[in-house]
Amino acid sequence: MTLDNDFIRSQFPAFSQAALDGQAFFENAGGSYTCGQVIDRLTRFYTERKVQPYGPYEASELAGAEMDEARKRLAGILGVATHELSFGPSTTQNTYVLAQAFGQWLKEGDAIIVTNQDHEANTGPWRRLADRGIEVREWCVDSETGSLSLDDLGALLDDKVKLLCFPHCSNVVGEINPVREICAIARDAGIYTCVDGVSYAPHGLPNVGALGPDVYLFSSYKTYGPHQGIMVMREGLGMELPNQAHYFNADVLYKRFTPSGPDHAQVAACAGIADYIDAVYAHHGGVDARAATRGEAVHDLMRNYESELLQPLLDYLGDKNSVRLIGPRNASAKAPTVAMRSHKSGLQLAEELAPMGINAGGGDFYGVRCLKGLGIDPEHGVLRVSFVHYTSKAEVDKLIDALDRVL
Repeated sequence: MTLDNDFIRSQFPAFSQAALDGQAFFENAGGSYTCGQVIDRLTRFYTERKVQPYGPYEASELAGAEMDEARKRLAGILGVATHELSFGPSTTQNTYVLAQAFGQWLKEGDAIIVTNQDHEANTGPWRRLADRGIEVREWCVDSETGSLSLDDLGALLDDKVKLLCFPHCSNVVGEINPVREICAIARDAGIYTCVDGVSYAPHGLPNVGALGPDVYLFSSYKTYGPHQGIMVMREGLGMELPNQAHYFNADVLYKRFTPSGPDHAQVAACAGIADYIDAVYAHHGGVDARAATRGEAVHDLMRNYESELLQPLLDYLGDKNSVRLIGPRNASAKAPTVAMRSHKSGLQLAEELAPMGINAGGGDFYGVRCLKGLGIDPEHGVLRVSFVHYTSKAEVDKLIDALDRVL
């Protein structure tokens, strides 16, 4: 079944705003538009339930119930237990807290593996563990393709390694890494895995339970919701690591790694993401009652639609001698996050595209290590154009026409 883009766009109020008319949004890797279901829930919470939740009066009970609903329904879509999902102020903050826990748990002489393909938020906090005597090993990208080789990973593994941190896909390279295979390799070696899903989840929430990581992180403001970080922590690891929250919350898994109180309204509004996924599923004829099945079906609808739009863009850029296209040329292996280097700086290209109604970004995108690994000066940077399933074919055609004028 083909995704109904007209229906999808009707679910996002941004597309009916006069101020955005004629603007094609290609900066979705930095944050997506918010679906109407989330906006409605956020408005209702602020107008009817903006009180301390979990109290004995109705407004408070409703506030707490909606927060619990968000956790339960998103966990179901992700294929994990409700108590294995937690919210935090951002994925960067969640990763930092998690790294502090691992820093207390690991012993001097233990080793962890990180990559230089990541956004800095999923590599910097781990690298700082070197200050505690932890050996940090780097799984490096191929300097030409930006890919991570499983053979290179195998050469880094031994009985000293306790943790492997890597992205589901890079916010620069865009290549979709084989998470299930990598996690199986690590699990067989007795190594925990932490997967940064921030750049992948906007293209369809994955079945994390089936993929097999011990930790999976993503940001709800990139999956059509409010500005929260969402973290799946599997129970076995979560109860083994030292508690980072108030001592009296030590027995509650979803509270152990959120030392600051969550934003009640935003957590509650995240249930709107589940509302949206269910609406997409129902509109396309879905009838299965299981949340994970609904999530997988919508994931596939999004990915297939995005791949159809992405391939012509990759073909166009791949044939252009004036740019270096980063990452795979095959849309099936790549998220629609497309970075390119030209003789013009990334920022200059973005500035030239803006008057043409193309909203894109230029720079290093916190992937400084990745760009250096590719031999690209981060100061010069890349132009990055990124989209999700609400992008129309007409907008991609407009982008290609605009690129042809500036490249």
